[in-house]
Amino acid sequence: MIGRYRECRTAEADVGMSFYLSDVDGTGGRIKKEPEDFVVDEISDRPKHADGGRFVIADVTSRNWETNRLVRLLSKNLGISREKIGFAGTKDKRAVTTQLMSFECPPDRLQKMDLKDVEIRNQYTAKRGIQIGDLVGNSFRIKITECDTSEEKIPDILDAVSSVVNENGGFPNYFGVQRFGVIRPITHKVGELIVRGDFEGAVRCYVSCPSPFEFGETAHARKSLSESEDWSDLLNGMPDSLSFEKLMVRHMISYPDDWKGAIGELPKNLQMMFVHAYQSYLFNRMLSKRMKRGLPLGGPVLGDTVIPLDSNRIPQHENPIVAASGNIDLVSRQVRLGRAFVTISLFGSESRIIDGEMGEIERSVIGEEGISERDFMIPGLPHCSSKGSRREILCPVADLTHSTAAGGYNLSFSLSKGNYATCLVREYMKSEMNKY
Repeated sequence: MIGRYRECRTAEADVGMSFYLSDVDGTGGRIKKEPEDFVVDEISDRPKHADGGRFVIADVTSRNWETNRLVRLLSKNLGISREKIGFAGTKDKRAVTTQLMSFECPPDRLQKMDLKDVEIRNQYTAKRGIQIGDLVGNSFRIKITECDTSEEKIPDILDAVSSVVNENGGFPNYFGVQRFGVIRPITHKVGELIVRGDFEGAVRCYVSCPSPFEFGETAHARKSLSESEDWSDLLNGMPDSLSFEKLMVRHMISYPDDWKGAIGELPKNLQMMFVHAYQSYLFNRMLSKRMKRGLPLGGPVLGDTVIPLDSNRIPQHENPIVAASGNIDLVSRQVRLGRAFVTISLFGSESRIIDGEMGEIERSVIGEEGISERDFMIPGLPHCSSKGSRREILCPVADLTHSTAAGGYNLSFSLSKGNYATCLVREYMKSEMNKY
């Protein structure tokens, strides 16, 4: 324990998640032993119905499908480009997820589609489609199994952690392990290489960087790619699960040395994800340094930037408030009442480092990384460029409940968009990174 927070000694610290809010021994265990152990229902912002609208809106429930790969499957079966399928947020692969999606295609074509582990319901037409961010939040039902703790101790741990979370009004708003890759946490490393202008390194990292948790054809393909300078003979031997890697390899075979072009072959949202993951890693490090100093999450200190919420409890990033000696009491009260949140920089090309102790922390992380704002403008890859933003350091939880079950326990709760369920679950489990 450092200050008031418990130190994390698992591989999560490698992606900047160095502390827990709760100083309680975890249950251990794992989630997602089966996809049904992790159920996500999107709380959607639905477009209005319009007869004859250009877009078909539908609820899509999928089992064991990562969103980008699901979109690829849907586009192939519908005979339309990926860009004609809209969704509000990416979901976990090993889960059962329900999300709102839009399709630019005739309604009857969607109705005739029959895919394994994919169900499409509640279709209607609208004048606008779904875009990234068009959701309110997500509700979760999660089962934790294979616990390391005896069954009689689990109820006390659940009560203790829930009490700490409720008393603090939420939990540390880290970017969760899914942001970086649970099995192969390299997304932020690819983003860092892009930011530093090493496009060859970025492609090689994404395509061939191995993971000790990958086996069989996938592990063999990555090993072969890492050991060869000529990928032309290796393409046909790559498994279908490496579909995005194959796009890159195919481009490099046709256009040798065009490493930037290979990145441009990927879906736009996946290109964005690389640099966003690196920004997320920087944010996690900044938040951990704040926690190491024992600074509060649920209240501002001088120099903090505070973001108010609107009537729908959506953060108003365009109206930041700086906590100064003249307003600290008022700002603290707004934060305490849940009407505003303290934020940390998501560092990008238009970021401005704040004053005060948090500003010192932000400068130290940026200095240690040896980067600057201009590095986040990526010529030729506009979807990789990022202006930056700010992110709340505390994530509130709604409808949090827990119950014991045979072989483990269940958690149920809702989070606003952009937040990670695993960052709450880790407070209960305190397991190794690959268990999430």
